[in-house]
Amino acid sequence: MGRSYSYPVRELKGNQRARNSMKASSILAIILALISLSLPACNMDKEQSHEEHHKIVVTSPQAKYVTVTQPYVCQIHSQRHINVRALQDGYLEEILVKEGQTVKEGEVMFRILPTLYKAEYDAEVAEVRLAQIKLDNTKKLYEQRVVSIQDVRLHEAELAKAQAKMELAKTKYNFTFVRARFDGIVDQLQEQVGSLIKERDILTTLSDNSLMWVYFNVPEARYFEFKALASKAYQYKAVQGKTKDNSHLLELVDSRIELRLADGQMFNYSASNIVTVEGQFDNKTGNIPFRADFPNPDRLLRHGQTGTVLIYRRLHNAIVIPQRAVSEFLDKQFVYVVGEDGEVHQRPIVIQHELDDIFVIEKGLDVNDKFVLEGSQYVSDGAKVEEYEFRKPEEALANQKNRAE
Repeated sequence: MGRSYSYPVRELKGNQRARNSMKASSILAIILALISLSLPACNMDKEQSHEEHHKIVVTSPQAKYVTVTQPYVCQIHSQRHINVRALQDGYLEEILVKEGQTVKEGEVMFRILPTLYKAEYDAEVAEVRLAQIKLDNTKKLYEQRVVSIQDVRLHEAELAKAQAKMELAKTKYNFTFVRARFDGIVDQLQEQVGSLIKERDILTTLSDNSLMWVYFNVPEARYFEFKALASKAYQYKAVQGKTKDNSHLLELVDSRIELRLADGQMFNYSASNIVTVEGQFDNKTGNIPFRADFPNPDRLLRHGQTGTVLIYRRLHNAIVIPQRAVSEFLDKQFVYVVGEDGEVHQRPIVIQHELDDIFVIEKGLDVNDKFVLEGSQYVSDGAKVEEYEFRKPEEALANQKNRAE
């Protein structure tokens, strides 16, 4: 017979419960330890995030030399651009030029059939010769006391009359030769050989492109700004005795004028900063035409082209701030200015010039003011700022595309 064993069932169950209880206690201890470790880190992250989220940076405006660019759409004209017309009726006998050709002053460009005018001229030349012969014979007879002095004077008058008719016929004959009035470039030919031409018919146009007149429209406010600066310069030069009264000319002080062509390339030559101003404003647009003169030695520019005039102006001691510091409501711009007591107030500003990321301020700020550069969304008018970071103006403008010079 085999042996039989009996097990203490209650004791086994008790041990199992004890082991389970110990295991649960260990797990709970581990969980509590992890929670205790994570809570400080979470609190620290929240505090750091809160501090960074509400970080306020303050700076001041900076007074610097800056260069602003003012673009104006322009029309390019030759300084002399004329219609070449026929001066007499007749058939177009010969064309001596080609389109786009350069001609010299006095060069024959066209010939109108001159047969009739040549015949008239030859007849008048013959009349002059006849009158001269009669006068010579009369003078000999006068020396022989055959005729009186009145007869001599009569033939002298007849000779003068014949010479005048000859000059008139010569002028008409010369009108059949159409000549260039100045050095220039021939444009499109309007007639062909053999065409019947009437007096004043346009044969072509002639352009003198050695100097180009570039016209652009300037707003009234900008005109007064240029005028005020020029007036100060004029008064200074007048004291030095170096100026003349040219009321139709205007000097764009501390400016450089350049031309950008239609393809985006810059023209190789700059204009003088003394421009011509027309006599009246356009009351529909509020603009007045200016004219800048550009040398064109390479003859690159042609009459009728378009482009953009760029006026680079150097501003002395301009008040400059980053654009990102400016808030806007409706059509007003303002910044948040921080007072000595830390109280923040909205300050309206007037912007004189706008660059890519810089504003030149006309009114509202000076170099002694402090304004909010970063964190303006966390301040309000009348609120107090307890702590903020002050950033030097040169550092605030250091990463701008258009840094103050």
